[in-house]
Amino acid sequence: MTDKPSVLFVCVHNAGRSQMAAAYLTALSGGHVEVRSAGSAPADQVNPSAVAAMAEEGIDITAERPKVLTTEAVQESDVVITMGCGDACPIFPGKRYEDWELDDPAGKGLESVRLIRDEIKARILALMDSLGVSPVRS
Repeated sequence: MTDKPSVLFVCVHNAGRSQMAAAYLTALSGGHVEVRSAGSAPADQVNPSAVAAMAEEGIDITAERPKVLTTEAVQESDVVITMGCGDACPIFPGKRYEDWELDDPAGKGLESVRLIRDEIKARILALMDSLGVSPVRS
């Protein structure tokens, strides 16, 4: 890895889990990690419940848009974290891969999405620790 690690979050629609994870890592790392997110079959928009749940944490993801997963995004990342995208994510030697089993927030209300959000935050903090990056905020 370079001095600034890069992490790619991948889920099917890039509308909930991967967007929340990317937003947390961006906010908590203070720019000390290069962050990407993508989906194997991107949705038209970010899940409104995910937007609302992140707003409660003081993180605005209203401007985010789901992006399609590209081979280049995987190649340019040191760590690739999948969240239910199955075999759609290309595998390259020398990359660190993790599969986070998280409920899909699609179609769920804010109360359910909060639980997913909180689990993502805990995993982001553990990921940052493993990368040697200290949180700049809690």
